[in-house]
Amino acid sequence: MDVILEIWDTYLGDYVFAHAHPARSSASSYLNVHNTTTSSWQYKPASSYVEFEPSQYAYMSAWDRDNIFRQAASLWTITVIFGCLLYFVFASLSYWLVFDKNTKSHPKYLKNQISMEIRQSIESFPGMALLTTIFWLLEVRGYTKLYDTPADGPGMWYEFFQFPCFLVFTDALIYLIHRGLHHPLIYKHLHKPHHKWIMPTPFASHAFHPVDGFSQSFPYHLYPILFPLNKYASVALFVFVNFWTIMIHDGEYVADSPVINGAACHTMHHLYFNYNYGQYTTLWDRLGGSYRQPDADLFDKEKKMSEAQWKQQVQGVEKMTKEVEGTDDRVYGASESKKSQ
Repeated sequence: MDVILEIWDTYLGDYVFAHAHPARSSASSYLNVHNTTTSSWQYKPASSYVEFEPSQYAYMSAWDRDNIFRQAASLWTITVIFGCLLYFVFASLSYWLVFDKNTKSHPKYLKNQISMEIRQSIESFPGMALLTTIFWLLEVRGYTKLYDTPADGPGMWYEFFQFPCFLVFTDALIYLIHRGLHHPLIYKHLHKPHHKWIMPTPFASHAFHPVDGFSQSFPYHLYPILFPLNKYASVALFVFVNFWTIMIHDGEYVADSPVINGAACHTMHHLYFNYNYGQYTTLWDRLGGSYRQPDADLFDKEKKMSEAQWKQQVQGVEKMTKEVEGTDDRVYGASESKKSQ
């Protein structure tokens, strides 16, 4: 995130902080950089690949670029803005191009569901960003093992090996965290809001309780604390993770794979709650005894929307809802004007 923060400061942050919290000047002219510069901060590029020469505004704030409070405010703002941008762009594209609109006729599709998914996501982003900012600060202040060039890392071989390492590590921890969120003492307080969506759309991908959403992203931030990770790979993986999260909520059942935890596997999780906790693979669910193979009919475009398939799903949902939640307080759409009896 240090390169992202440098770009932000160069084109916006320096100007904002120079005017919002200016440095004290002993001279009369505020706009004269020679009179207003009181900071001892010196510019050091965040990357050896590219430099962004700072303007005079970089030296005109009482909070220079190394100030932890300024960094925290900037990183929080960046996370909220670009998190929302990634969410709306990818979720909208997935909804328009991939999502099967017939899903909206499913008996367990909620009334006004998409607007509720979007509202919950928007309400959650500031809280998730606040918790995430703590780990962004560790990164930009040098407390992780992020590195800039292959020469700074373990070797060229690791430039390729880091990707499967990251995915295996985070997949394992997300499985454990996700399964823990289903503990009866935790589920109703943190994870239940995300399970409001029995038949999710891509807009449900980030519709979490803020603590729930952050807890499942925690392994991504833990990895560079424990292991080396190229800083550009870190940004690419952050985008990939958000994209993958949307993909497994898009309802397009392409990956009929015993290994990949795709949308079909995750649909099983939303329908039947206590199965398929994994993020990328089915490995940890298989080892933990929580794997549920998707129904074969889900991979047939006609059968997956058949009355027989929906009836089977409704029966399973109602059984699991009663077992896990007790009372179903959801308000369903056109097919069920009120919760299923």
